[in-house]
Amino acid sequence: MKKLILVIFINLLLIPASFARDDIGSYAIADALAIEEYKNLLGNEIRFYFGTNKPKNIQKIYGEFGTNKKTNAFNKTDKAACQRAFISALISLRDRALREGGNAVINVKSNYKGTLTSDNTTFRCGAGAIMAGVALVGTVAQVK
Repeated sequence: MKKLILVIFINLLLIPASFARDDIGSYAIADALAIEEYKNLLGNEIRFYFGTNKPKNIQKIYGEFGTNKKTNAFNKTDKAACQRAFISALISLRDRALREGGNAVINVKSNYKGTLTSDNTTFRCGAGAIMAGVALVGTVAQVK
């Protein structure tokens, strides 16, 4: 009887681990920015330059800032949840740029779990059964 109870107890401890998931994926920036709802939320006051894409005339640098946004991933595809978290992160960078007096965020990079990834066309996202998250770092600037 004690062995049966011990086996049941160990199985109960292991069950949540089998449902835990933290898949890291890369998703297209253009796909997220093409969603009409997200275009409207983000607006067009601030320009974003990803990876090595840079504006030609940088007038002033205000500093590098980061953001880490999570969203509910329950009953959503990883792609949909990650796109939502990505737009939330961009909105956070946009708001920071406006507060600082900039009109652009340059050198935008993914910063998932402290690992910087610079890419012109994709962002990194961690997706689990319940949450998805995107962390970005970018430099607020004034460009002409």
